[in-house]
Amino acid sequence: MVSLNPPVCDFDTPAFDFDLPGTDGQNWTLKQCSGSKGLLVMFICNHCPYVKAIHQRILRDTRELKALGIATVAISSNDITEYPEDSFANMQKLAKELNFDFPYLLDESQDIAKHYGAVCTPDFFGYNHKLELQYRGRLDASKKECAAEDVKRDLFEAMKQIAQTGHGPKQQIASIGCSIKWKTAD
Repeated sequence: MVSLNPPVCDFDTPAFDFDLPGTDGQNWTLKQCSGSKGLLVMFICNHCPYVKAIHQRILRDTRELKALGIATVAISSNDITEYPEDSFANMQKLAKELNFDFPYLLDESQDIAKHYGAVCTPDFFGYNHKLELQYRGRLDASKKECAAEDVKRDLFEAMKQIAQTGHGPKQQIASIGCSIKWKTAD
């Protein structure tokens, strides 16, 4: 396992549209996922210890952001042949077990991750109401273990600012996580 940091935020880059199957049995598009004040796109997976460490914080923050008009979508783009823990059936199981209140989508072709420039799990992309990128940073100081309860909530505070002003903070700290498990060419 390699830990990676994604690049810094490329402000105002438009969100890329998608049409992907969700664990709830329906297909989801960018427009269907968007909230009135913005959208948080999270690239996650089931097996990554960096993601597992922050499950409860993701749930807390996304629920609080929903009340501010920021919707959330989670996308898994890992190679499910090489990483069966990230299979669609296991995604469905995890979404049910953790009671996700946002769509959890499978990007089996990995095209969406490539269009977004996602490199790791977790990788967070925060968009304003115009679906312009305003945040590309970490959830908080958590790594493979959950950080202390009183740490700054980087993602939540940034998305709250985006909901209020349409603009993200200029200073952002990159997320850290496992590399996306890309399919190898045959």
